Amino acid sequence: MRIACIICAMRTDSRHGPEFADGGPALFRLVRFWSRRWAADAARDSDADAVRVGHVLVLEAIDASNMNGSAAIGDVAVELGLDRSNASRMLAAAVAAGLVTKTVSPADGRRTELRATASGSELLASARAWQRETFTQLVADWPVEDAHRFAGYLERLAAQPLDQPTQGDRG
Repeated sequence: MRIACIICAMRTDSRHGPEFADGGPALFRLVRFWSRRWAADAARDSDADAVRVGHVLVLEAIDASNMNGSAAIGDVAVELGLDRSNASRMLAAAVAAGLVTKTVSPADGRRTELRATASGSELLASARAWQRETFTQLVADWPVEDAHRFAGYLERLAAQPLDQPTQGDRG
């Protein structure tokens, strides 16, 4: 029921005045719920799984950065919403686990480029399969058209640049 309310809140029809604003709280409620579940489930399973959550976050950040060109430590920090030092520690753990390689950029010797290894790509593919399965389960009792529309809205939202200023950031 709670997720069904999100569909109503995500309508782009301008005739849906004030209730459109409820899309923001609904989105953040979902983000809080699922980010905690994923990490908590992994931590409950084993310490190794809890570490893998951090690796998946790093791999997701590298993949997103590579879509915009190439990934460097600063790009990963931005994607993760962390300072460079914390992102660097997470990245070092992923490198030590054999999931990420660091190479000197051929275009700029001061820049380090990041890529997922075969093992990293496999872990990322596994995480995305879990994400797809979870989404499928969440909308299993929805009409197919609604599930596709909602997936499209989520993809559209996720495709927007993350560095767009919010209303509060504008002077």
